[in-house]
Amino acid sequence: DFSPAGLVMPAMRADGLFESPNGNITPSQMLWNLRAAYNVAALNCPEPNRTEITTSYRAFLKAHARTLAAANRQVDAEFRAKYGAGFVKPREQYMTFVYNGFAFPPTLPAFCNAALAFSRDAKAVKSANLQSYAATALPSIEIVFDDFRRRYVKYQTDLAAWDQQYLALYISRYGPPPGMTV
Repeated sequence: DFSPAGLVMPAMRADGLFESPNGNITPSQMLWNLRAAYNVAALNCPEPNRTEITTSYRAFLKAHARTLAAANRQVDAEFRAKYGAGFVKPREQYMTFVYNGFAFPPTLPAFCNAALAFSRDAKAVKSANLQSYAATALPSIEIVFDDFRRRYVKYQTDLAAWDQQYLALYISRYGPPPGMTV
């Protein structure tokens, strides 16, 4: 995994999961964000999985066009209720955050695997059940990011402990590094 230096993790919630743009959202937003995840996977997952995901995504959009359009209208209404007439800008900012989160490079291989599994499962879902499906499918994708965050926090903790141990050893052998007061 390559992770950018200085990467800051979101806060951990009381349930042990990390804060996410996919947390505490309405059923319509869950469905819309699941569609966004599918879109990111169709565009960013490597071959050969990408072909299957892209084909499934196109079929998903066609089979559920009315349900997805209704979810989009509902999300617009929710943002309009919260932000008023200027709701488009905060909605677009939020969705950019959602898309970028799904496309985060260190998680892309695991995300693509999760998206492939979800794309296969989604084929059997009827439009009438799509929102309830999104309520279970979106968390199954989100866990990819929680797993990465847990590993990264552990890495940061382990690195800090190693740094302390190395510094103590260095000082015991050579004294404090130049410019350091002990």
